Amino acid sequence: MAITAAQVKQLRDTTGAGMMDAKKALTETDGDMEAAVDWLRTKGLAKAAKKSGRTAAEGLVAVRVDGGTGVAVEVNSETDFVAKNADFQKMAGDIADVALKADNVEALVEADMGGKKIKEVITDKIATIGENMSVRRMAKLSGENVVSYVHNAATDGMGKIGVLVAITGGDEAFGRQVAMHVAAVNPASLGESDLDPELVAREKQVLTEQARESGKPEQVIEKMIEGRMKKYLSEVTLLGQSFVINPDLTVEQAAKDAGATITGFVRLEVGEGIEKVEEDFAAEVAKAAQG
Repeated sequence: MAITAAQVKQLRDTTGAGMMDAKKALTETDGDMEAAVDWLRTKGLAKAAKKSGRTAAEGLVAVRVDGGTGVAVEVNSETDFVAKNADFQKMAGDIADVALKADNVEALVEADMGGKKIKEVITDKIATIGENMSVRRMAKLSGENVVSYVHNAATDGMGKIGVLVAITGGDEAFGRQVAMHVAAVNPASLGESDLDPELVAREKQVLTEQARESGKPEQVIEKMIEGRMKKYLSEVTLLGQSFVINPDLTVEQAAKDAGATITGFVRLEVGEGIEKVEEDFAAEVAKAAQG
């Protein structure tokens, strides 16, 4: 199939690979973007394989904790200017309060808040402020103790990244340290058992292809893959990661030392996974001038 310049640019932006390498990767994979990223990684040509978490939309993540239940809600706006607006922040906080009793985001937008459904409150706010808004995501967490942390806080309980951590034993200070770790490192799962099997299989395939290109005997390749997979799992699972507070310990060992067991976590970042549309401001002004 014909590979377009737009596809090449998208792959270059995603991976940091050179133009010819990006084009070859797309040609080899019949234009499959995900497969092309893996092809570049296999060849050692992808400088940054993951940029899907890049913030694109604006807004806030508001967190609330009530006893053993915590909730994080992402409320989006078009601009950061609106996210700094006191009315928008109050609305986001009020929505998070209601979310403590909602099961999911679909139920949340239908829930009552001050005599109106939340989706109606959002519509009214759009009319008042003149900018599109939405309640995009919510995530709940329950446990013996739930601790929250907000990174880049705009005001109390809300900011660009919201984290909840559930722990049994230990104390709130340790739970907060773990929440800060989650905000900074963004683990894919709590442990190996709850890691997405497709993610593991995909990574193993890439590592297998990389190892086979070394030309070493099959038994050596198997050992290489085993070692690299062990390293990968330690890097993406919360319990296996080096604790940012004390890198000499894994998070799991730090929890044991603190007399705690980490039972779950939630991390929401504003705009995560939303593709940002780059505007050509000069072209936009020229187009407006032409009527």
